Amino acid sequence: MESGIIVEYIEQQRVLCAVVLNGQEERVRLLNETGREVHYKTSRLSHASDTRINVNRGRDRIIEFLKETSARREAIRSHIDVRELWEVLSPMGEWVDLETMTGLCFPENSNGDHEAALIRACFENRIYFKFNYQWFFPHAVGEVEKNIAKEQEKARRQQLIEDGGAWLKQLVAGQAPTPPKDFQQIVGALKSYYLFGKESRSYSMAKAMLSRAGVENPDKIFDALVRLGVWTLNQNLELDRFEISIDFSGPVSETASHLPRTDYTDIEQSSRKDLTDLELITIDGQGTLDFDDALSIEPLASGHRIGVHIADVGAYVPADGVIDRAIINRGTSIYMPDMKIPMLPPRLAEDLCSLRAGEVRPAISIFFTVTHTGGICDSDIFPSLISVKRQISYNDADLVAESDPSIRQLHRLAVDFRNQRLADGAVLISLPEVSLRVFENGEISIKKLDRDSPSRLLVSEMMIMANWLMAKFLHHRRMPAVFRSQPEPRGRLYQNPDNATLFQNWMQRRMLSRVVLSPVPEYHSGLGLDAYVTATSPIRKYFDLVAQRQLRACFDLEKGYSADEIEQIIQQVQQPMTHAAITQTRRFRYWMLKYLEGRIGHKEEAIVLDKRWDKYTILLTAYLVECRMPVSGGWELKPGDLIQITLQRVNARQDKIAVILG
Repeated sequence: MESGIIVEYIEQQRVLCAVVLNGQEERVRLLNETGREVHYKTSRLSHASDTRINVNRGRDRIIEFLKETSARREAIRSHIDVRELWEVLSPMGEWVDLETMTGLCFPENSNGDHEAALIRACFENRIYFKFNYQWFFPHAVGEVEKNIAKEQEKARRQQLIEDGGAWLKQLVAGQAPTPPKDFQQIVGALKSYYLFGKESRSYSMAKAMLSRAGVENPDKIFDALVRLGVWTLNQNLELDRFEISIDFSGPVSETASHLPRTDYTDIEQSSRKDLTDLELITIDGQGTLDFDDALSIEPLASGHRIGVHIADVGAYVPADGVIDRAIINRGTSIYMPDMKIPMLPPRLAEDLCSLRAGEVRPAISIFFTVTHTGGICDSDIFPSLISVKRQISYNDADLVAESDPSIRQLHRLAVDFRNQRLADGAVLISLPEVSLRVFENGEISIKKLDRDSPSRLLVSEMMIMANWLMAKFLHHRRMPAVFRSQPEPRGRLYQNPDNATLFQNWMQRRMLSRVVLSPVPEYHSGLGLDAYVTATSPIRKYFDLVAQRQLRACFDLEKGYSADEIEQIIQQVQQPMTHAAITQTRRFRYWMLKYLEGRIGHKEEAIVLDKRWDKYTILLTAYLVECRMPVSGGWELKPGDLIQITLQRVNARQDKIAVILG
């Protein structure tokens, strides 16, 4: 292409006029109307006219000429009605060349300026034609209607950005601006951006709003939404991220509220054993309302007959019913320091299904005999009717652990069973439980609980035993269920858990393999058992309810699931279970850091876990919280070292904690 030819090209959605300084057949060097020199492919030029100028006439004069040419072409463009042109050509449905198109618009004395103006007009308004600068094809009527709708949406979106940006700028500045017209959509876009960042569907729009508002720090969004009352200062963001519903829908609540209250004397009576005269006890945390398991113990000549009795939720919640379709998407109850989100509606969880003292309830009872030598024999499982006689807390049970014959004996048998599991290869992780509670006034209470206290140990081991026996029962009858297995850990740090340190227990937990869910049983290395299901918490966990339904199917109380259906349930429930676990973990950490915000400057005990680059990973022993600590000059620490640190900075919302040695 020869020098001096006036051309046009498109850059960043803008048509620029330029002159060819020099070039070859495929590439040219241009000077454009802004005074910038660029190299460009000739195939990407939108127009080349017959007009030529002397490139030696002076740079400033050339640029001025290009600006005048561009302005002239823009003036011509403003008189081109692209829609009118489309109405003339659309019935033909054929490609039309640039010369013909220009002639239609300008029947007399058209030149390169008119051609360039036409291309500019069609580029600016791409609703009616598709084109490649030399040829034009009119869109069909339906396509034009779609394009018009797209342009209208684009304009509406741009208006949202303008309005949202102006409003946000005032809000961040501490003013109280009038909410814009599309307030809800603007707030929704900002919430989505804050929660999901680049993964947000509203990312580009929210980003543009922030740019308009001059906001660089996304945390300003959180502050603004708190000021508006959209979020609270301690907003649980995971509930928003995972769209976890706190309340139940109207149909679910209504269905639950209409479930009848009865004395159960006629419920599946022919299939149930009446155990209402048996002495049953529940041992749970203080304030528990959803009691789903109870224990009984009877002396025998050969040993003791132990009973574990599980609330029969399946008697009230049929598979694939209104309530079931809701709770399968919850997967589990979620327990957090500041709130609880139940899997079942309270009418069921805390009333009809809950094993409350003095109330007759349908149950699934698991009995087994433990001989004087510690052997387990004569297990039996069947549907029953029960009535709890005593309801006590863990603390109450610990206080009478030696004086109460039933609790003392249950604890002794539980220890025997745990020792047998250890002998069979179980990996026992013995870590204290940090109980964190947030009261309505904002006060945060922290307590460290002993998981191996008599009451907690006996309940834990009795539930493990019951789950194991139910797994064997189902497997023996070739009934699929959500069986849990676990491959061997990547290593074992100790043999006797009673002599293991906090550091060893914490690191051993890191080395455990992931639990595998399957319709068929496999060995569970962590528990040291050949088969395992969880079925003792059907009020709180959907997998437990599924296992219970399979047990009910063994007694012809309902139709069981097939192996394929179990696989589908595992796939469906795993995501809500994962979301629930993340929510619980992050919420616990948030409130723990919130508590530590009030202890900045205090010294705390910590254990060194490992060293990575220039930082140590440490564990605050009083809170079981991990954090990073910079390597301090002159000190070389190794894993397991007990140290003292000082809390420097803590920000719960940003999940940041800074500490220094000493």
